Amino acid sequence: MGDRYEERASRLDGAKVWTLTVPQGSVHPVLPDGCMDLLWIDGRLLVAGPDTRAEAPSGSGGGSYAGIRFAPGTAPALLGVPAHELRDRRVALADLWPAALVGELTERVAGAADPAAALEDIAVHRAADTGPPDAAMRSVAAQLDSGRTVAQTAQSVGLGARQLHRRSLHAFGYGPKTLARVLRLQRALALVRAGTPYAEAALLAGCADQAHLAREMRDLAGTTVTGYFGDRGPSAPDPPGTR
Repeated sequence: MGDRYEERASRLDGAKVWTLTVPQGSVHPVLPDGCMDLLWIDGRLLVAGPDTRAEAPSGSGGGSYAGIRFAPGTAPALLGVPAHELRDRRVALADLWPAALVGELTERVAGAADPAAALEDIAVHRAADTGPPDAAMRSVAAQLDSGRTVAQTAQSVGLGARQLHRRSLHAFGYGPKTLARVLRLQRALALVRAGTPYAEAALLAGCADQAHLAREMRDLAGTTVTGYFGDRGPSAPDPPGTR
């Protein structure tokens, strides 16, 4: 029996609420996706920063996990920390928010019948008390995800190359070129998962050819497309892992 992953749209704009049940001994890499997550793992509240490389999930021992995944560029305002400070890191929420508050929130999630819904409540209430995400950076993420080039996107939002890079570090954890690569890889994998042949998926996602997709998969995921899907097959759901 494999991983059981479920997700739904959150009340928080652009976010996804997810749960994951991992059987004993299951290991599956967590690929970069441009997002950040608030996690409930082993009775602890954690934050997963933006990844630039595949991460081995911490759930290989089995268990149930929950999280809320924030759309690219939306988490820094809510968490109160620039994304680049959390790049390729997993940190305790208590390292970012007051310990007393996190203690109360931990008790709340631990006592909830639905930890994922409790995480969503935390995020929704926090968002009501913080400033909105950087609208320009949300537009940058949407445009890059649609396949527009970094130059086209920068011109669209009225930012020079240096300004765009600086604001992207704060919003996404890395520059716009890296975000574009990450989002392109995710587009390609989504197409493969839907049954599109590898070569066609590469072109539709914005890669030059299948070999380009293979190189990106090696660089960002440390594996091949076939190796990534493995025995699950391309049509299997793609859990974010436990970060």
